[in-house]
Amino acid sequence: MDAMAQILTLVALLLGFMQTTNADRCYEESELSKAANRKLASHYLQPNEPRVVVPHDAPYECPLDLYLHLWDLEDRSLSPWRYVSADEWFERRPHSGRPGLKSSRKSMKDHYPDTYVEAQCLCSGCIIVKNKGPPELNNDYNSVTVNQTRVFLKREPCSDKGMYYLKPVSVTVSVACTCATPRVVS
Repeated sequence: MDAMAQILTLVALLLGFMQTTNADRCYEESELSKAANRKLASHYLQPNEPRVVVPHDAPYECPLDLYLHLWDLEDRSLSPWRYVSADEWFERRPHSGRPGLKSSRKSMKDHYPDTYVEAQCLCSGCIIVKNKGPPELNNDYNSVTVNQTRVFLKREPCSDKGMYYLKPVSVTVSVACTCATPRVVS
């Protein structure tokens, strides 16, 4: 073989090796969950789950009457929030009405983890305390979600039937709420 053919053969072997490394390793269905948990723990640190989580469609209201007696940060914030279960995939659309509400549910059963929690703002405006008086809801400001990008592993089919690899995907998740001035459209 001439030198060019040897180089091309070497490059083809290296490319084949890179495609079959552990990053794109194929797993049987029974191995997926264990492999995903191992990969998430070693490569993609997951946040701690909050102590209290409610269903995403549970009723809520702005906690003005409780504001001065609560201890957890999500309760004491000028823009309080609660954690809701997001065991279904939520597609973000412009919200109509109350901040933090989501629409258009899609299944996440092919992702690891397949459940997670999100922050949901409890007030449309922000809680303001003036001159040590009682807390008031001020709608000159908006409660808006603070978002974080999290990595999930998506199950993708391999060329071998019944085998899957785990593809990292980034998902924006609401983790808290904050007080902000309204957006001004010019």
